[in-house]
Amino acid sequence: MMDADHPKRPGPCGYDAELRRHNEVLSRACGIQARDRVLDIGCGTGQTTRQAARTARAGSALGVDVSAPAIERASELARAEELRNVTFERADAQVYRFPQERFDLAISRFGTMFFGDPVAAFANIGRALSPAGRLMMIVWQAHERNEWDVAIRRSLGGPQVLAAIASGGPDPFSLADPPAVTDILEAAGFTSVTFTDVREPVYYGPDVAAALDWVRGFTCTSEALKRLGPAAAAHAVGRLREALAAHAGDDGVWFNSRAWIVTAHRR
Repeated sequence: MMDADHPKRPGPCGYDAELRRHNEVLSRACGIQARDRVLDIGCGTGQTTRQAARTARAGSALGVDVSAPAIERASELARAEELRNVTFERADAQVYRFPQERFDLAISRFGTMFFGDPVAAFANIGRALSPAGRLMMIVWQAHERNEWDVAIRRSLGGPQVLAAIASGGPDPFSLADPPAVTDILEAAGFTSVTFTDVREPVYYGPDVAAALDWVRGFTCTSEALKRLGPAAAAHAVGRLREALAAHAGDDGVWFNSRAWIVTAHRR
């Protein structure tokens, strides 16, 4: 799977490393301008927010996330990079009182799939956008289109375990269906909703051992393994290790994935 865009010397994994290819695609698609005021939803440790701030050098960027440790780390990195036009807030975008009509663009890299009430959340985000403001987010397509999810599910075992996990936690594929997402966004006050197919791989680490550590940290993986007995869990981990080994190369462990870039405008 080696090509010009993959590192010749694979580095450690982390959320930003996992989504490096998706980050490039979203960054190009957003077309941020020098004076834009950007709102980054579910910003994590702020990679996308800091990138937006560097591009919007005469504008600004605000990153929000529900995780206090992530926001603290994002602020530390921004200070280290001496970025003066970026700020971070611990906030739930569904209910946070954003300044009205403040932002030209709202972006999100896989940060909008877990709202309890997506219509209310996107309506709240929409009120923060200027009348000509745009929303651009990248979200996963259906799980069966994502090789990484298929491989993990198969490794973890039977349908009862997976059904229990799916019913008990956040759904990363909640915005996978274009008609349903269009209905949500239109109900929230957006218009001109479009979907762009993204086919880029995810990176799980420089080798099988690192990839296994990374994947075992996923909520779905850890919860599924907890529900299995010791022997069954050991077998599941063995199957997962084999699946990761089948996708390992000189440039690390990669899995194919499918996502949408969703674009909408405030009505």
